[in-house]
Amino acid sequence: MTRRRFVGVAAAVAGALAVPGAGVAPAEDGYALVAAVDRTRILGAAKRYLAEQPVTVTSAHSGRSSGGAHDYFSEGDYWWPDPGNPGGPYIRRDGFSNPANFNAHREALIRLSLMAPALAAAWRLTRAQSYAVHFVKHLRAWFVDPATRMNPNLEYAQAIFGVSKGRGTGIIDTLHLVEVARAARVLEAAGGISPADADAVRAWFAAYVDWMVASKNGQDERVAKNNHATCWVLQVAEFAQFARRPVLVELSRGLFKQELVPGQIAKDGSLPLELARTKPYSYSLFNTDVLSGICQSLATPQDDLWRFKGPDGAGVGDAVAFLYPFIADKSNWPFAKDVEFFDDLPARRPSLLFAGEALGRPQYVKVWQRLDADPRVPEVIRNMPIRQPLLWVDPILRS
Repeated sequence: MTRRRFVGVAAAVAGALAVPGAGVAPAEDGYALVAAVDRTRILGAAKRYLAEQPVTVTSAHSGRSSGGAHDYFSEGDYWWPDPGNPGGPYIRRDGFSNPANFNAHREALIRLSLMAPALAAAWRLTRAQSYAVHFVKHLRAWFVDPATRMNPNLEYAQAIFGVSKGRGTGIIDTLHLVEVARAARVLEAAGGISPADADAVRAWFAAYVDWMVASKNGQDERVAKNNHATCWVLQVAEFAQFARRPVLVELSRGLFKQELVPGQIAKDGSLPLELARTKPYSYSLFNTDVLSGICQSLATPQDDLWRFKGPDGAGVGDAVAFLYPFIADKSNWPFAKDVEFFDDLPARRPSLLFAGEALGRPQYVKVWQRLDADPRVPEVIRNMPIRQPLLWVDPILRS
C-alpha cells in the first residue's frame, strides 16, 4: 500500500466512524484501519524484537516438575502453602497469585506470544524479509529444533504441590500460542514463510491439537464450565486450521454453538460464571475477548457466528454490548471490584474492534482506538492473548 493510499483509507475509515450510525467498513478497510492505527506500534516492537534470541522451555527447569527438559511445566496460580500444615499439600486462594510458584516456562511462552505475532505483523506491513526470518527462527526453536523444542503436550501444566503433577486446567497456558499459530497461517498464506518451514511447524501443532482432543487433560478442559472451555475451543479452532484438521475445526464450531454460548452467556449478555469470580471485571473482559476471537477465527459468510444466538436469545455480540459501557467508563462497573489489578484495566480489548467491524458498531471501534494497546503489568498482559489484531482482520485468511 502506498503512503497516499494508506493515509487516504485511514482518513476515510475515521470519517465513517465519526458519523453516528455509520456501519463499519468491510474487511479490507478494517485491515487498513488497524494498519493505520497500529503501524508505529507494530514496527517499533518488531524492531526491538529483532535483537531478541529465542528462549524456550529448555532454558529453565523446576525440581518440582515430573517432566523432562523439553516438557512445559507450570504451577497453579492461586495455590499456596497451608499455614496449618507446612510442607503439606497446597491450598487454594482464588484470585491471589502465589509469586513463589514456578513461572519461567509461562513467561517464556508469553515472551514468544509477544514477539512472534509482532514480527509477523511487521512483515505483513512492510514485506521486510528480516522480520519473517526472525519470526521463523523463534518458531523453529520452539517447535522444530531437537535441542530446544517443546514436547507437544501439557501433561505437567498448572501442577499443584502435593496434589497433582499436572491438570487439564493447565491447557489454558497455551492460549498464548493461538496468535502464534494465527501469525504462521497469515505468513504462509501471504508467502512470507517457506513451505518447508510451515510444514515443520505445522507438524508440532498437529501433534499438539491431537493431544488436546485425545488426552485426559484435554478432555477435562473441554467440558469446563467457564473461560477454560472457551480457551480450549479457541485453541483447537486456530491450531486445527493451521494443522489442516477440518474435523476438529467443525468440532470447535459445534462446541461454540452447543456449549459455550448457551452455557455461558446470560439473556442480558453478562457472563455469570465470570461475574462470580474474585476478579469479575478481568474475567468478563478476558472471556469476552476469547469468545470474540472464536467468532473471528471460525465465522464464514455462510455461518456468521457473530449473529448466532443461544436459546435465551443472546450471543457474543450481546456479551460485547453488555461490557461496552463498562469498558468505555470503568467507573460505571456495578459489580464487585477485582481483588487484584482492577486499577490497571481495561486496556485495549480486541472484542471491541472485532464486534465493531462485524456488527456495524463504530462506537466500539472509537473506544478501542483510545485504550492502552501495550499494558505493562504482567497479569494484564497474560490475560490479553490477542495483541496483534491486524492478523485477525487480515482479508488474506477470508479469501
